[in-house]
Amino acid sequence: LPGKLLIDGLGASETGQLGRMSSAQSKQFSVNDETAVLDDALRPVVPGSGQLGRLARRGHVPLGYYKDPAKSAATFLEVDGERWALPGDVATVESDGSIRLSGRGSLSINSGGEKVYPEEVEAALKAHPAVLDAVVVGVPDPRWGERVVAVVQPRAALALGDLRRHCRTRLASFKVPRDLVCVDEVLRSPAGKADYRWAREVARRALAAPEA
Repeated sequence: LPGKLLIDGLGASETGQLGRMSSAQSKQFSVNDETAVLDDALRPVVPGSGQLGRLARRGHVPLGYYKDPAKSAATFLEVDGERWALPGDVATVESDGSIRLSGRGSLSINSGGEKVYPEEVEAALKAHPAVLDAVVVGVPDPRWGERVVAVVQPRAALALGDLRRHCRTRLASFKVPRDLVCVDEVLRSPAGKADYRWAREVARRALAAPEA
């Protein structure tokens, strides 16, 4: 789209808007003073440290989830007398104060002791000309704990070896999918959210089949 500027908005129901990123930027979101990345001790991550933390928002945030005190206690936390909402996204802070988002923590894949965030792998997969849409999930593996599997809706003939070579130019080796499952259509909600539960079940069934 030459001459067009695309804007990505980052937010959640629990926080409202967290930040924004334009196509003129790289992969970082600009945020205001109400947004931060907190470490495990609920202290702000030092900019430029490369440390991962949880994306958080203070100010006007909800009181909690309706009739779900356990989830409310895990999401809405008080730090030094100030309430924060932490919806579950993992990120780090660049030297200039911008936010680099890794993905939703609950979706991360633990493969060989390394955490793999599906969104990063999906972006690499979608850059392949034969991929129309893709979702990445983890399935149980006796050696690695979980193995990274790409559930892909192809637009042309696609081989695992070709896809892995493409991904290695963009990702660390442990993030590259070990298996490829092709489907007629990647299921998404009307809002465009991927159905990871469906994709995980599709991957498990495909890899359990004798011809897999």
